[in-house]
Amino acid sequence: MQVYTSHGPTVIMPTWFCARSWFQQVGQFDEGGKGVPEDLLFFYQSLRLGGGVHRVDVCLLVYRYHEQAASHSVLEETIWNLRVAFLQETVLGQLDAFTIWNAGKQGRKLYRSLSPANQKKVKAFCDVDEKKIRKGFYTYEESKERPKPKIPVQHFRDASPPYIICVKLDMTGGGLEENLLSLRLKEGLDYFHFN
Repeated sequence: MQVYTSHGPTVIMPTWFCARSWFQQVGQFDEGGKGVPEDLLFFYQSLRLGGGVHRVDVCLLVYRYHEQAASHSVLEETIWNLRVAFLQETVLGQLDAFTIWNAGKQGRKLYRSLSPANQKKVKAFCDVDEKKIRKGFYTYEESKERPKPKIPVQHFRDASPPYIICVKLDMTGGGLEENLLSLRLKEGLDYFHFN
């Protein structure tokens, strides 16, 4: 299972462990200096080489977080760009078309961040917000294309998979999870989490 959050790939927290032999096989951290998310880069390389993720539901580590932590030097936009690039490389390149689940700020930001080829694969946004659904479409105003791309906005029950989920799992009080269950979808086939 791959889960992408606003703080990089994670299962609950951005903490993961691997055997020394796997670490050596994947390679060293990119110690490119301040602002380089070396743990995220290493994690993505691990996944590219076939590494997996297994969830552990017990506390194994307690962080001491402080203002001088190197994590603070990594810009949110750097993380976002790496996450989008990895999504395009590992998921979107394999798809002919897909739906972005979230017609709000994060879904639209993802759309705008995609390559032109992947933007053309977006068949719709889906949402539960009646106001967004009633409007019926999202216009990409910043596009240089003429006419400007207009992407339909549908209720999630009217949209079709595969979905790229741009909704944080802990932000809906279980509503997103219930909606996904109601559609009987399989993660990694019918939907992929981006947030």
